[in-house]
Amino acid sequence: MDMKEVPITRTGMYNLFFIACDPKLKGLVMSGKTVWKNPEGYLPGRMAPLMKFYVFMSLAYLLLSVIWSVQCMRFWNDVLQLQHCITAVIGLGLFEMILWYFDFANFNNTGMRPVVITTWVVTVGAIGKTVSRLLILSVSMGYGVVRPTLGGLTSKVLLLGVTYFLASELLDITEYVGTINDISGRARLFLVLPDAFIDAFLILWIFTSLSKTLDQLQAKRISVKLDIYRKFSNALAVTVIASVAWITYEVYFKATDPFNERWQSAWIITAFWDILSFVLLCVICYLWAPSSSSQRYAYSEEAGEEFDEEEAQSLTRGQSDGDVSLTKLEKHVGGAGISDHEDETEDKRE
Repeated sequence: MDMKEVPITRTGMYNLFFIACDPKLKGLVMSGKTVWKNPEGYLPGRMAPLMKFYVFMSLAYLLLSVIWSVQCMRFWNDVLQLQHCITAVIGLGLFEMILWYFDFANFNNTGMRPVVITTWVVTVGAIGKTVSRLLILSVSMGYGVVRPTLGGLTSKVLLLGVTYFLASELLDITEYVGTINDISGRARLFLVLPDAFIDAFLILWIFTSLSKTLDQLQAKRISVKLDIYRKFSNALAVTVIASVAWITYEVYFKATDPFNERWQSAWIITAFWDILSFVLLCVICYLWAPSSSSQRYAYSEEAGEEFDEEEAQSLTRGQSDGDVSLTKLEKHVGGAGISDHEDETEDKRE
């Protein structure tokens, strides 16, 4: 067949069929390729909006990293181990968004997706998602705040992290690496299920750990840390509700669109998770921002005797009347002790 160019003047979903009606051609094997190009490049219509989206997300992560870095530099001596972990998550998020943009830009310009480059991008993304989830789990367990380490739970947390990383890596490699044609909605739904089950288990573990941490802080009456963890739990609850609602919509969207007929809005499915992760990361950065009082949030060996600064001031401030009465009480007790001793001595002499 000679090369033929077919101009397309109307936006829509197009299919190309090769039909042979001659019985003599039964069993014929054809080889060749088709090249599809949109006005702005080779990116499929469902993926094209994501390239611009990753530009905005890169700028958002860059702004967050600048603000966070400035705070860390200002209060470097008070930075906690937990805050170093947050720095790593911000850095991975920024790196991931930049890599996704360059991968999409290369695809858009050349029409090809080199396996090595896309695999690297997908791997960085899977690492970022895994580390961010383990950070949330560690915070929920009270790492660096209620306990200095995760202790015996470290191996279980790492095992869960490795499992989630493999599931996420498999899903993204299947969907992106070496893939130019659109994957059917039902095939993507099958690949999403293992990832979704592990996410559900993570959420259950996070809230169980968070409940225990809140109980510990309430029992010890550490009101500063308790207030932070309550805000964190509220933000996490909102995130989970939004996630469950979106997963329900995503399952419905992919199950009812096996041929990608709603391709123009398909990019929102991917974009939502990046936006949600970024918002939750901003909340964590706000709650655990480096400051001159960061050490108040850190784990202390004397946590059982800990109390916040306001309580300390209320105990030590003391009004003059209270101090006088306390002094009188001490003198009265001391005097009573002396008089009793003297009475006993007189009895013996008698």
